[in-house]
Amino acid sequence: MIRRRDCSVVSRAFSTSPLRLLTPDNHGHAAWVYTSSHGGGLVDGDAITMHTTVGAGACAFVSTQASTKVYQSPHGTQLEMTAEVGDTGVLILAPDPVVCFARSRYHQTQRFDLNERAGLVLLDWISSGRRESGERWAFDEYVSRTVVHLGGRRLVHDALALRTSDGDLAARLGDYDVLALVLIVGTPLEPVAERILARVEDSTVGQTQGRLVAAAPIGDSGCLLRVAGRSVEDVGGILVDFLDFVPTLLGDDPWARKW
Repeated sequence: MIRRRDCSVVSRAFSTSPLRLLTPDNHGHAAWVYTSSHGGGLVDGDAITMHTTVGAGACAFVSTQASTKVYQSPHGTQLEMTAEVGDTGVLILAPDPVVCFARSRYHQTQRFDLNERAGLVLLDWISSGRRESGERWAFDEYVSRTVVHLGGRRLVHDALALRTSDGDLAARLGDYDVLALVLIVGTPLEPVAERILARVEDSTVGQTQGRLVAAAPIGDSGCLLRVAGRSVEDVGGILVDFLDFVPTLLGDDPWARKW
């Protein structure tokens, strides 16, 4: 993605099966990219590699058409995401949740290299699976690693591993059916990060029945937000509320008809 006059555009996009890249028009000034797959999800042995470059001064929104379904996969599935964001550029990566079916395995690695004055908004979340079909935390393995470098310095290294081999997942996660992580990093987003940290410190936000919200500062100009809840709709509503600055940043609302 590059900046051209007063808006950002997709200058080049390429994908091979099973991945598809869609670049819809929008009413804002940012470039939008949606990922999709021909099979509706990941099947055993699928390995997807993605790389995104956001040029200086550009703004990009990257999401998915729907949830990332991971089908039964005894040998595992993989997703590797890398991104570079140039000077004063902003990348917003906000996919739908990962939904791991029973007996599935999924490994995800995400690495972001940001210019010293760049910004990143990252949403990463997982649901318990096909709960209505009796598959609740019934997958074999889910592993996610996220690394963020800002100005060449490692700022974030976050890892989550959920394995049935370590104990019954449903029992360990209790009433929660959705886990979400939001990272907000970089000088362009410093006021937003400060506002979120202040809001979570308010005792009315934190932990309520069936819902958990926690936040921590990252470096001098960022924050990490964690949310746990009972449904995608509930957690999605919380996330959209906390990310209410995104439509203004993009000049259009990508969640107007979601959740």
